[in-house]
Amino acid sequence: MNFVFMLTHNDSTVPDAAKVYDSLRGTALHYVGFKDIGATPDELAVVAEKAHADGLEVMLEVVSTSRESELVSLEAARQIGVDWILGGTHADDGVRLLAGSGIKYCPFPGRIDGHPSVLLGSIAEISQDARNLSALDGVYGLDLLAYRSPDQDPIALTHDVVVASVGPVVVAGSIATSEQIRLVAAAGAWGFTIGGAIFEGRLPGAPDLAGQITEVLNITAAAEALRE
Repeated sequence: MNFVFMLTHNDSTVPDAAKVYDSLRGTALHYVGFKDIGATPDELAVVAEKAHADGLEVMLEVVSTSRESELVSLEAARQIGVDWILGGTHADDGVRLLAGSGIKYCPFPGRIDGHPSVLLGSIAEISQDARNLSALDGVYGLDLLAYRSPDQDPIALTHDVVVASVGPVVVAGSIATSEQIRLVAAAGAWGFTIGGAIFEGRLPGAPDLAGQITEVLNITAAAEALRE
């Protein structure tokens, strides 16, 4: 399983994201991400350049609430130079805009409402949407807001979406404990994101950001070992 550290808090990229990233250099991170809200494309491009120089893959999560702003973010992602795009709710437009870019596109399954984003629908409805999305040519995987569903068990939801879909499932949003990481691993997720909980100092290794990231990587490795 894979841990993606998001330079985000409250569904927005943190201020001075490039400086924050500098403080994390030297950790064993493989994936870093940010959101399309809270920083300019030029600022995000600086983060992406630094991360690529360190051998990391870079993810942009789209949380824009309108079709027009989402499409602007997808266009900007190509200029920023990200490796993955997570999120977004207009997959037909997404695969068209990203065709030939080499970017791994992982939209949201289910009905997404508001900002911060909430996932609506039954497990059966979300899983069916996951099945339909992952069948689209140009969709690489899915970005699942399992812990943002107010009505469904997040682990049962993750398991069923993993079974229903093809490609990696990234569980994003509201993961804040070691137990959640272990459960997400057991449910079969490819990976998960954490941003706000680390900035709030809620993980082992707090209050240091790099210390928490190292501890989460250790927890992730142990969870993966249990899964195998």
